[in-house]
Amino acid sequence: MISVHRAEDRFPGGDQDTGILSRHAFSFGSFYDPDNLRFGPIMACNSERLAPGAGFEEHPHSHTEIVTWVVEGELTHRDSTGHATLVRPGDLQHLSAASGVRHVERNDGDEPLTFIQMWLSPLGAGGRPAYTVVPGMADSAAPYAIPSAGATLHVRRLGAGERTLLPDAARVYVHVVTGEVRLGDAELASGDSARISGEPGPELVAAGAAEVLVWELSA
Repeated sequence: MISVHRAEDRFPGGDQDTGILSRHAFSFGSFYDPDNLRFGPIMACNSERLAPGAGFEEHPHSHTEIVTWVVEGELTHRDSTGHATLVRPGDLQHLSAASGVRHVERNDGDEPLTFIQMWLSPLGAGGRPAYTVVPGMADSAAPYAIPSAGATLHVRRLGAGERTLLPDAARVYVHVVTGEVRLGDAELASGDSARISGEPGPELVAAGAAEVLVWELSA
């Protein structure tokens, strides 16, 4: 089964008065939809746009795998384990909150910041917080595995007319970052997503230059 979800149907959140515009693919914060709580381990897929100087001040997380993909601008990240980094387009950031961590996410630059943030539920609770940045992942074909959540992230950058087979997995989650692609009979544009289950390795075809995040999920 392939279920397509459009960018315009995402729930708007954030606080525009403070320069934060969020769009949520799943139930999040004050928005509750009992039929849209998660897909496999994925609990959130948020599109965030922060104006210069805007950000999320220190706040806690626990028992969550938080993966961030910067689209444009620079993300300033600091956490209670002592990490302080700048995350740029093409870099992947992974914060494993484990038993508990606090962090800050800000746009300290002069240009708008756009990023996609995805939350996954780990298979087990506890453990020590961990932090990883993979620089330039967009230039590498190597996927990023999160065994603790039974998930692997693939980044696909395609040119016009290029095709790519999606993983043959129990579930696959597709998020179009930029461009347009075709999946079966469906046309997907920037911000659109697809939730796939029970389909043996479907194919994506790019209409033009496109960047797509693909989650391979074991359950």
